[in-house]
Amino acid sequence: MSNSFIHTVFVALVFGCASAHAALMPLAESELTCPITPNCVNSLGRGDLAPLSFQGTPAQGMAQLKDTLATFAEASVVRSEVNSLSAIFTTFLGFRDEVEFRLDAEAQTIHFRSRSLMGAYDFGKNHSRMKDLKSRFEATR
Repeated sequence: MSNSFIHTVFVALVFGCASAHAALMPLAESELTCPITPNCVNSLGRGDLAPLSFQGTPAQGMAQLKDTLATFAEASVVRSEVNSLSAIFTTFLGFRDEVEFRLDAEAQTIHFRSRSLMGAYDFGKNHSRMKDLKSRFEATR
């Protein structure tokens, strides 16, 4: 066997195992950070937006989140995985905002980041939307 073949197999095994394990890794804060612009908010403890709290299993937490998102006519889920979800909110003026959710099964919380996809200022829309989403999420318990 050549050294390049062994190297290729080794790399495939290491990265294959790493990617399989990645789904079990805790949330990396950097995944949901906001740039230094006023059109992005998150639940990482800087401000008054706390993560969503759920009871039960992670599957129940994600189901509660999906049920909550269904109450927003302007929301479209664009990606849904076991511990994460992405949605696009389209305003009546056609502006699009991206909301990323990451479930932390151990802490029974769902962290989020909501950001405008256009412009540097959102007139507080992402902040008010996430406060509204949190209220609706808590009402679905």
